[in-house]
Amino acid sequence: MSTGWIFCLFGCVCFCSGSFETLVISKGNEQWVNHPSTTRLLKKRSVSSAEIEVQSIKVDCKVTSRFAHTVMTTKALNKANISQEVSFEVELPKTSFITNFSMEIDGKTYTGVVKEKEKAKEQYQKAVSSGQTAGLVKASGRKMETFSVSVNVAADSSVIFILTHEELLRRNFGKYELMIRVKPKQLVQHFEIVADIYEPQGIAFLDAYGTFITNELFPLVEKTVTEKKAHVSFSPTLDQQRKCTECDGTLIDGDFFIKYDVKRAHDIGDIQIVNGYFVHFFAPANLPKVPKMVVFVIDNSYSMVGKKMSQTKVALVTILGDLPEEDYFAIIVFSDTCVVWKPHLSKATKENVKAAQEYVKTIEVIGGTELHDAVIHGVKMLYEEQRNSTASKDMVLMIILLTDGEPNNYPRTLPQIQESIRDAIKGNITLFSLAFGNDANYGFLDTLSKQNNGLVRRIYEDSDAPLQLKGFYEEVSSPLLSDVHFHYPDNTVNSLTRSHFKQLYNGSEIMVAGRLNDLNEIDNFAIEVFAQGFENNFELKGQASTQKWETIFPDEEYIFGDFTERLWAYLTIQELLDKKDKGTPEEKGNATEEALSLSLKYNFVTPLTSMVVTKPEDETKKGTFIADKLTEEERGKSQRYGTSLLNNFISVLFTCYTAAGASYPVRTTNYADGDPHFIIELPEKNDALCFNIDDKPGTIFNLVRDSLTGIVVNGQTIGDKKVIPGTKVQTYFGRFGIVHEKFGIRLMVSTKEISVSEKGKQAKFFWTDTATVKGPNMDLQVIKDRSLTVTLRNSIKFLIILHKVWQKHPYHQDFLGFYTLDSHLFSSNVHGLLGQFYHGLDFEVSEPFPGKDPNKADAIMFVKGQELVVTRGLQKDFKQDVKNGEKVPCWFIHNNGTGLLDGVHTDYIVSGLFKTI
Repeated sequence: MSTGWIFCLFGCVCFCSGSFETLVISKGNEQWVNHPSTTRLLKKRSVSSAEIEVQSIKVDCKVTSRFAHTVMTTKALNKANISQEVSFEVELPKTSFITNFSMEIDGKTYTGVVKEKEKAKEQYQKAVSSGQTAGLVKASGRKMETFSVSVNVAADSSVIFILTHEELLRRNFGKYELMIRVKPKQLVQHFEIVADIYEPQGIAFLDAYGTFITNELFPLVEKTVTEKKAHVSFSPTLDQQRKCTECDGTLIDGDFFIKYDVKRAHDIGDIQIVNGYFVHFFAPANLPKVPKMVVFVIDNSYSMVGKKMSQTKVALVTILGDLPEEDYFAIIVFSDTCVVWKPHLSKATKENVKAAQEYVKTIEVIGGTELHDAVIHGVKMLYEEQRNSTASKDMVLMIILLTDGEPNNYPRTLPQIQESIRDAIKGNITLFSLAFGNDANYGFLDTLSKQNNGLVRRIYEDSDAPLQLKGFYEEVSSPLLSDVHFHYPDNTVNSLTRSHFKQLYNGSEIMVAGRLNDLNEIDNFAIEVFAQGFENNFELKGQASTQKWETIFPDEEYIFGDFTERLWAYLTIQELLDKKDKGTPEEKGNATEEALSLSLKYNFVTPLTSMVVTKPEDETKKGTFIADKLTEEERGKSQRYGTSLLNNFISVLFTCYTAAGASYPVRTTNYADGDPHFIIELPEKNDALCFNIDDKPGTIFNLVRDSLTGIVVNGQTIGDKKVIPGTKVQTYFGRFGIVHEKFGIRLMVSTKEISVSEKGKQAKFFWTDTATVKGPNMDLQVIKDRSLTVTLRNSIKFLIILHKVWQKHPYHQDFLGFYTLDSHLFSSNVHGLLGQFYHGLDFEVSEPFPGKDPNKADAIMFVKGQELVVTRGLQKDFKQDVKNGEKVPCWFIHNNGTGLLDGVHTDYIVSGLFKTI
């Protein structure tokens, strides 16, 4: 059996030799970057899985009034005669909060404590500096995210991992969904899923199934449903888990779902009061849908080229076809400017919908991302339609914005754009944002939507993107009520969660929670609900139930503590986290402080807290474990970088374990882009080196020279238009000269034009062109305002990227980036600032230590017979994403690359764009 084999639970349980001692569990805002080399590290340190026995796996869920409390327990035995590392990995819903994590090893239990994130991070960094580290490796998907821990277990000893998390089940498309990921990846002696559900309103229906359930396993899904209670269990024996009679493979591999809804009537909803806390569920039945006026604002900038735009058009054609005839709609597409399909909103008649669908099919990509004016124009169209009274004033107004980037063509800052749009909308229009792909600025769109009563949803760049777009639209396309207000007597309640909602959508539910001032006054707990319905106002009044706990919840086995209070805390924290992303600085500060206080009080791992577990290893050292959780914005970055997000220090240590002592030449990819910064990518080592060159504008550097092939590449720097006094002079590449002496080729590329001569023949192109030119010895491909690809016959390929800056920008100007593709085709004589690295580099890196920057680690690099202090950082690679770039982790060499370069950087200065040294 190969090494590195992983046993997965709802994630994995994997077993490796060696020992980590520090781990982190948190729900963080920092950009903590893991490294792909972790996979290689685990493979090197793995042992035979036959020496590890997973004795039991149990998932125990209790759902009381939509609030789910889930305990996941795994027991494993180390049967080997040596100590081994055991890793526990579990996948959780993104919407859940971890509330407890504990490990029982040799009869001793180590339990997590929730702390303020910064305090937990300080504790973790102290452990890092002393070399005691392990990490919580986190990966994320659409609905789930992964948490894992690693501990050393002695020979013939067992370990029990227990993780608890809580979440509020939200009603969507008329049902609640509890999802459990089950991926044991091996046979388990005792495997069990148990769920107990109690809903005082009564259970309308319940279904339980798994994506992996076969005809043979189906009878093992046991369901018992009474009026208010449901019990679901799934417990296959060892033989029933087998793929076949003689197989060791397991059938248990996929997702287990429990979906249900509760009974409801056309009234004020259901109010439950327990121990001084109440929760109010509101989703009245049989309400007619409210017509809407919707403006679709679609990004057609160049970054949407290809699959993104084709998928958007497919989805939009389908969405338009589903519009009810009483709705009104408009379409705006935007790049550098915005284009409106029709000057006014159109009624969704068959003729108008068909014409709009034909228009959508003609949309092409072009230009930048001028988001602000497009959204403002949509706001004006909606208000004008209202003023003209062409549609009912009861209609819901909404804008659906789809973009894959962030505004880049407008002189306002992002906060100014948000403020301008919020001032224009004035709380009367709901703005929904769809962040297409991982390059979209999720944080910007999230705040923009929250400020305007909407929400943001990430659309993943997969084959089902049109279904994702359509699914989101279906969620928000059927409003039943607008401007929903809940009123509770002022003298009876406090600490109320949000009680005003812009819309109630078909198939969803509104929840309000709070505290009672006096339980003795419960008989006076009157409730009023006001809203705008279809062609009439909606008003309901009622009295809360005064039933006692014993009456409402007669079966204690279905209850987990003070669930109503915890539900209130969960809702309140979620709302405060939203508030801290919008409002005034004072409001943001107050929301952050209150959310932190509640997170600590109720032991929730949120973006403001971390859970710390301290495990004594022996008398001389301790292991510190911290758990962290990603925000949605970080998940996008995680997917963009192709790695999980983790603390930089963990990333550094994983890198060093694989790099230290591994001195060998590798094939590289190298480029110059930015300040200017140079990046030497080492794909076979899963690592990169980077350095900056600081010199005065106008300096020409030799980047590549190869005496055997006759190829020379030089680059000339430019500076900003204006330098702020007291700041560093920023320099970029503004011109490149490429020479191929054997073919008589000279190519000059600037930010304005491209000129080429070959054996006396000359040609000139501009970046405003899109062209492909084939010559006898060189091909050129120009993509308008984006990139130039230079292919030398049977030889090297270069990519030059144009970075366009707003024309009236007071400081910056357009600049160029240079990338060498197929660099291994150069001869062994190749040299230059980049060329010297084309055939690899020998180096070693020591274990890291805290540097001058508390957020970055330093290390000692052994290279070319020298010891250099290097810093772990990030630089941008633009070859795949011209607009935003992809951040590449690298070791930064200081002082103009001194020690890494042959000689010093001034040795590479030449006198002309086509000169050699």
